[in-house]
Amino acid sequence: MFVGITNTPRDYAWGSAGEISTLLGTPPTGKPEAELWLGAHPGSPSVILDPSGTAGASDLHEWIQRDSEQVLGAGVDRLPFLLKVLAAGAPLSLQAHPTPEQAAAGFARENAAGVPLTASNRNYKDASAKPELILAVSDTFEALCGFRAMAQTRASIEQLAELDAASSTPTPALFAEWLAFARADSDLRAMFEWLISAAQPVPELVERVTALAEADSASEEFALVRTLAGYYAGDPGVLISLMLNHVTLAKGEALFLPAGNIHAYLRGLGIELMASSDNVMRGGLTPKHVDVPELLSVLDFSASPVPYLSAEPLNESTRAFRPPVRDFQLVEVHEAANVELRSAAIVLCTVGEFTVQNGERSATLSRGESIFVTSDEGALSIRGAGQLFVAATQ
Repeated sequence: MFVGITNTPRDYAWGSAGEISTLLGTPPTGKPEAELWLGAHPGSPSVILDPSGTAGASDLHEWIQRDSEQVLGAGVDRLPFLLKVLAAGAPLSLQAHPTPEQAAAGFARENAAGVPLTASNRNYKDASAKPELILAVSDTFEALCGFRAMAQTRASIEQLAELDAASSTPTPALFAEWLAFARADSDLRAMFEWLISAAQPVPELVERVTALAEADSASEEFALVRTLAGYYAGDPGVLISLMLNHVTLAKGEALFLPAGNIHAYLRGLGIELMASSDNVMRGGLTPKHVDVPELLSVLDFSASPVPYLSAEPLNESTRAFRPPVRDFQLVEVHEAANVELRSAAIVLCTVGEFTVQNGERSATLSRGESIFVTSDEGALSIRGAGQLFVAATQ
């Protein structure tokens, strides 16, 4: 079956001023447009356009709950992925996501403790991991992702200490402990834990580094410090950002963020595809709940390069992003393609018009339209021109 679906962008405070509606050609909401969810996650399940074709079910979550075998196939009771259009108008929180084992244990633990699913201090909203990919749709997409080598962080800290020493009011003692962590050369965890604790002298250090970055406003070296401090004055995440890879994706480039990877999207419009979960451990740059012990238990403190995800060309106008997880893959189509499916799928058109067909069944999608494809279809013949995305499992 091909079933038309839609949704309304979530209005998180960091969302853009109309970028999602502009991309999709839909009426602006008049609120921040942060994430459009296409999937069956109960937090914001896709709305079914014609419930008469789904026995009256009004959204994907309800339809799957009623008849998972018809929708997803025998032995499958949940849609394992969630497709999003994400528009960051301001920096998101520093965050990381758990492994499948950590998610299952954490969800069970908080349920046993009686923590309501809607509680502000709830860490685990479900029992699933949340690996994710982000594909830049805007000309640039800026993000923090993973710890960089200590030598790079040390160079930034030493440069700040030099700026402080050259100022009219130097405070060398304020930098001493931070420099000691940096010169130990190996323990990223120790430095991170010290910063996120926000114990003295960290608050004073955040204030001083912010002042130094603002005084050195002609330099690009600490532009991110100035930006983050403008949104989250006094937050230790301002300093933690200096420990992380800072990347600006060009349109069409992608990242894959596995469990344990600390990251934050800073600005831009992208297509995000992830395992269907809403489990987020925050680590700063947010007014929301930050559970430091739980965050420390899920973080991977290994230094790593920027986690780019390369595309696999399927033909001259089609490519697939296949991360090292089975939960999802993203196929991007610009003209004609035949896409084999091993699961149910979600198809979204962002530019132009396409006809999606399997045998006698077909659906025409214009900009901003999307369909859900049940698992029994097996393959899609796609014809048209523009930009279209197919999300499915691998």
